[in-house]
Order: sequence, then C-alpha cells, then structure tokens
Amino acid sequence: MRMRPASQLARGLSVAEVLELSSLAGTQVLAGRSGLDRVVQRLNVMEVPDILPWVKPHELLLTTGYPLRDTPEQLARLVRDLAQRELAAVAIKVGRYVETLPPELLRAADEVGLPLLHLADDVAFDDILNQVLTDILNRQAATLARSEEVHRVLVNVILAGGGLAAITNELPALLDGGVMVTTPDGRVLARSGLSSPTLRDTTYFTEAGDRFRVERFKHGVRALDDEGAQVAQVPILAGNLDHGRVVLITDGRAIDDSDVRVLERVAATAALVITRDLAVSAVESKYQGDFLRELLTGRAGETQDTVRHCANLGWDIDRPVVVLVAELDAAAPEQVPAAGELRPAHERFASAWSMVVRERDPQAAIAGYSQEVVVVMGADCAEPRRRGAPASAARADAATATETAATVQSEDVDRLVRTMVSQVAGDGGGGRRTFATGVSRVVHGPAGIPAAYAQAQQAARVGRQVHGTGAVANFDSLGIHRLLSLVPDGAELRGFVQETLGPLAEEDGAATDLRTTLEVLLDNNLNVAETARLLHFHYNTLRYRIGKLERMLGPFTRDAHLRLNLMVALRVVRMRGVVG
Repeated sequence: MRMRPASQLARGLSVAEVLELSSLAGTQVLAGRSGLDRVVQRLNVMEVPDILPWVKPHELLLTTGYPLRDTPEQLARLVRDLAQRELAAVAIKVGRYVETLPPELLRAADEVGLPLLHLADDVAFDDILNQVLTDILNRQAATLARSEEVHRVLVNVILAGGGLAAITNELPALLDGGVMVTTPDGRVLARSGLSSPTLRDTTYFTEAGDRFRVERFKHGVRALDDEGAQVAQVPILAGNLDHGRVVLITDGRAIDDSDVRVLERVAATAALVITRDLAVSAVESKYQGDFLRELLTGRAGETQDTVRHCANLGWDIDRPVVVLVAELDAAAPEQVPAAGELRPAHERFASAWSMVVRERDPQAAIAGYSQEVVVVMGADCAEPRRRGAPASAARADAATATETAATVQSEDVDRLVRTMVSQVAGDGGGGRRTFATGVSRVVHGPAGIPAAYAQAQQAARVGRQVHGTGAVANFDSLGIHRLLSLVPDGAELRGFVQETLGPLAEEDGAATDLRTTLEVLLDNNLNVAETARLLHFHYNTLRYRIGKLERMLGPFTRDAHLRLNLMVALRVVRMRGVVG
C-alpha cells in the first residue's frame, strides 16, 4: 500500500476525490486501485503515442485510445514508464479505438499502483478539464487565503506586542485543532484549543500532565510520513538556538502539508517573540538578580524600603519564607556543548526553575546566576499534609503546639521542594545537568533571609558531599554533617579518620566490607540479631566479625566514647570531597 503523498494534497485532489466529481460519473477503476491516493494537480490529453516526453508528475492523463490503437501490446510497458514519472492516473475510453485492455496491462497497473480508469462513452474531456481544474484552483485559493489570514493574525500579534499566549489563542480556529508552544523538552509555555480528554491523554502528555511527549512525534513534513497523522511539531529556532516547539494536535482529521507550512510560519513568529522577551528579560533579570543578591547578603537597606521595593518587582518577602538554592553539578567533558549550539545550561536551568516555582508561588523571588538558582518563596505555598490539628495538639501548651506546627510545615516544604526538583529534572531531561538542592529553615520576614540563604547553600554543599550528584537536602536534616562541613582543614579530618578507623580507613574491598558491617551495627545500637538480619549474615558469623573489629579498633561494644568517635569517623568517610 502506497503512503498518501500528503505534502502535495493541499495543492491538488486525490484520484479518489476526482472520481466523485459529476463530470466523471460512471467511471470505473479497472486496475491500480491501491493508487487512488495519488494526487492530481494538472491534466493532460494523450494525442500521440510517444507521450512520455510531455507528461509531468501528478497529471491525470486522458485518452480515447486512438494513439495506441495499433500497438496495444505496448500499453503494459507504457504504464510502468508513466508510473516512474509519478503520473496520477490514466483515464481511457475503452471500446472505441481500443476494444479491450490486455491482462498484462492490468497486472502492470496493479503492480505499480497506477489507477486505470474506464471513462463512459458520453463523457466529454472539456467537462473533465473544466471541473477538475476548477476544483484544484479553488483548493489552492483556499490554501492561499488561509495562509494570508494566518499571516495577518501573526503580524497583528507582533505589532500589538503580544506574547506566546496571544499567538496560540488565535490559531485553533484557523488550524482546526489545538495549538501549543513548548520548551525543547515539552514543557508547555502556552496552549489553546486543547480539550480536557486530550490534556489527560498519556499518549500526548506525561502522567503528571506537565510535559508534552515531544520525543514521540516527528518534526515538520516528516510527520506526514505517517498515514493519518494527527500531531505535527515544528522547532522554534533562532540562529543556532533551539527555543522550543510549536505543536498542532487535530481532532479526527489528518494533518496535511498546509498545516505544516502554517506551523513553520508560526514558529518563525514565536522565535521573534521569544527573542524579544529574552532581550527584555535579560535586562530585567540582571537588575532583579543584582537586587536579590543585595537582599541575600543583607545589604538591601532598611526593611520597610526593601519590602516596598520587592513588591514593585512582584515579590512578597514580608511573610514566612524559605530560601532554596539549586547548584549545577560539574559537567562531564563530553557533555559540554560547542559554543552557540544550545542555550547555555545555566539559562535553561534558571528558566525551568522559574516555570516550576511560578506555578505555585507567583510572588516568589527567583534569580539565576552562573552556576546556581536562588528562590525565596512562601513557606505557606506547600500543600499541608493535614488540614486540621489533632485533638492532642489542642490540649498541648503553646510552645509544644508551635513546635509541632513548625515540624509539619518543614515536612510540607521538603515534600514540595522534592516535587519541584523532579519536575525541573524532567522526564527526558531536555539535556539538563544534574544539580544539588539545599533548603533553609522557615524564616519570618526579610531580616532572616541572609541567614536562610547561608543555610540553603550549606545544605546544598553538604547534601552533595553526603549523597552525591542530584542531592536534595534540608538544613534541618544535615545533623552532624553540618558540623563536620565547618571544619576548614581537610587534612585534620583525614587524620581523625586514620587515627579512629585505622586499617578500616583504606579503600580496598576488605576494609569497605568491614566498615559496612561496623556502620550497620552501630546504627542498630549494637543489636547483633537485627544487624545479622539486615546484612544476611549468620548470627555466629557476625559475632566473629565483631570480635575481629574489636581487635582492630578497640572494645567499642563496651566503650561509649569510642563508639561515638567511630560513628563520627564513619560519617566523615561518607562525605564526598572532605576526605580522600
């Protein structure tokens, strides 16, 4: 079965559509029925036997058979030659000059998928020519009118200073489908005309509904390679920079070449809008970033003036807030793109965070710097885990109730941050690097923001040391690692580990295995049975290992101070970048 040449259909009629015209009433398909989707863009009349030099692709060739009356045996070879020249179909009046069509001719037409049409005797060629050409011209005129209307709409959007939402709002009626503008990895920036079932369909969107699955669908005219394609996307390019995708999703109808051409024009307009917005945003972001840096370092001025100035920037800092710091992990050498090929990683990183945070807190302060993004957001934007306080809380004293509320709020913030981190990291990633995220305690008002910023930075740094790349850490969860990170001398920490763990400080397999046994044993408060269960050891095997560890390290099962030193040393070993 031949694929429908949809890239040409907007400028012509399929053979099947031609057969529905009144001037071809009574026409029969003798052979080549698989080629009824071939496109007719012009017509020709065969008056000479050597017609090949004068035929053109996508022609409907009309003939009475008179030029072939003396050589019917050559028809099979002629059909193959015409198919090679991408002829649409051959319409012949059988019985007038050619009595019958040879069986080999019909077989050849079926093999190459070239429709052979039997015209009725009373059909006039001029009627066919007039009606078919009129329909083709009408279709082309409609396509041009549609293109002109799209051009007018896009020009008006640009002149009015509209954004991506203004573009998408105008297009569904013109394209008979839903339209989106997305980031390169599918995060929706603007959309219009998409039904609720479509937005919930996991064929198009992730289960969370926050990303269109750009990787599943073809770009541009390649989308037309799929028969009955209902999704097409075109990249938004400005120079060598990829700014995203324009996506069309139709409801029930197949996409054709004219749709793709409209999308290409829309993509060019979207590139202008995005480039304009980026230029404006760059100036605004520089100013906002500089002021936020002053706020984070405590040099923003008087509190009242600071609150007022932040309000002018659209930020609300006069409320309980947390500071979040997201730091890009170091990129592997092969991951560094060539200059100019892609948007810089820190720009894409800051843009992704801005999108995710603004959905939850439009009044949050966000700024991207060379390797980090800083967010000052309301602590009350987290979804509470429980709406009402338990009955026991009502009976507790004020101090206990306050402490409980703070704990619940901290848990809610931590849960929200992890959700946002998963969204920024993305399903498919969009080429983003891994990053560590640190979260401060909740502070009440602008005065506490500098200290909260220091807490978030420390949480990000220590989280990366303890958990590796992609870590998410809350300042309150750092525990003893927070104290260890304050020791400025790495040699001192290494010396402590060597003195405390002795041979277990080595990185060979035997030392690592014994270190794991010791750590699990200490974490379980010397409970031998539970440790043996967790490590899948026989009880006696673990008792033997404990004896071996005490010969190497001392009587830690009886000496609480030695146990404390060992536990601290093991925590130091787990901190990447501190020891080793």
